Amino acid sequence: MKKLNKAETLVALAGCVLILYLLFLKPFSGVADNGDFKRMMETVGLNYYDNTESYADRFFSYSHSRFSYENLFKGFYPSSQILVVLVPRLLAGLLHGSYFDIRLVACVYAMLLLWATWLLVKLGARGSYITGLLLGAGLLFVFYDIGYLAYFNSLFGEPVSMVFMLLTFALGLRLAGSERPPAGGLKLFFIAVLFLVCSKIQNAPVGLAFALIFLRLRTLNGTGNWRKLALRFAVATALVSVALYVAAPKELRHINLYQTVFFGILNESPDVRGDLRDLGLPERLEVLAGTNYFQAGTAIKQDDPSLTADFYNLVSHKDVLFFYLEHPSRLVENMKYAAKNSMSIRPYYLGSYEKSMGKPERAIDYTYSTWSQFKKNHLPHTLGFLVLFYLVYYAIVLAHYFRSRGRQARIAGEMMMLLGLIGLFSFLVPILGDGRADIGKHLFLFNVCFDMMAVAMFGWALHKLVMLLKPVFAANR
Repeated sequence: MKKLNKAETLVALAGCVLILYLLFLKPFSGVADNGDFKRMMETVGLNYYDNTESYADRFFSYSHSRFSYENLFKGFYPSSQILVVLVPRLLAGLLHGSYFDIRLVACVYAMLLLWATWLLVKLGARGSYITGLLLGAGLLFVFYDIGYLAYFNSLFGEPVSMVFMLLTFALGLRLAGSERPPAGGLKLFFIAVLFLVCSKIQNAPVGLAFALIFLRLRTLNGTGNWRKLALRFAVATALVSVALYVAAPKELRHINLYQTVFFGILNESPDVRGDLRDLGLPERLEVLAGTNYFQAGTAIKQDDPSLTADFYNLVSHKDVLFFYLEHPSRLVENMKYAAKNSMSIRPYYLGSYEKSMGKPERAIDYTYSTWSQFKKNHLPHTLGFLVLFYLVYYAIVLAHYFRSRGRQARIAGEMMMLLGLIGLFSFLVPILGDGRADIGKHLFLFNVCFDMMAVAMFGWALHKLVMLLKPVFAANR
């Protein structure tokens, strides 16, 4: 009975009830395909269930719970999402041969989210039972919002980033808080880091930062061959990060470059020809300024052979980075544009419901969406607000860091600093890697980091308040 009364158990049970209702008991809610599903479908052997449905019904307007089976690996998209989807897909193929239900994938994400929640609340409850419960309430309010959970019923890669971001920090902070951390815990942390880093190609550089965390964890007095393991994991994480970026499909790199230059740098540029010269590109490409890769009717087709010699072979993301370093005001303008689109957890242009439910096209499910709607409608969508938010967060983290004397507390503080840095990185990468194209959706990991930082500050404030009120309650007994 005592185990059931623990804060982490109560919160995990409440989270389980929320997930069961939002994803499995109420009418189906997911996220419509915008064309991104195909890469994963071809890899894990799935196809659209209804071959007769129209383009409008298949994309953007309605979500889908059923998919048909196809041959495995007709294509290949390098992502840790493959394992998350492939396991339930193979099991379902053996047990349920008529169609694949996407809610089986949601079950995997749900178990990972509940595990992360349990770990984080258990860490918070070390301060006090009340702090653990209130921290858990914050996690349930934010990360169990339908804006996040609806992604579980889809083939997007976003939920992989979300659940493994939470799990990575939960496992890492657990190691940092242990007197003698176990080697098995370090292995779990390594696996979680790999799933996070490999979930999307844009997350690959994050692994280099985690490689440094492994080097810091190496200094702890862990069990087994701790120091050797930590060093090996540091090297492996760095190598995987580099390999993932190098192995990115050529077609995807071309799309990203096109979006970055023509729909980013040259979009609303005051001097298109001058920008092209600074990038080392021919001025004839000015006709493509403001266009995106998927736009029809452009003056030069996006896959025109002439663009290979005049564009794709001449420019790289390194050139984009140097351009912004030489034109910082242009980077700031695009950061302001990103900030305007930074507070939406989910893409509101993609429908939540299946067509059979009779809802209008692109209708959105707002059940249990208080947090996502509050962010979208009430938090400031400005670069100034984000700067202020970061200043407050780092003031709290750094104050604790410099007051800490123990190595474990310092490593925990460094992990919390890393959280903010991943958020900053996730804010800048879409600008540098994809221009303004679908910027709101590409800022998903930034939203996860922002929300984790917000919940962390909420937990810190609660802990301080509980500690402040403890003597008052003790005196009144």
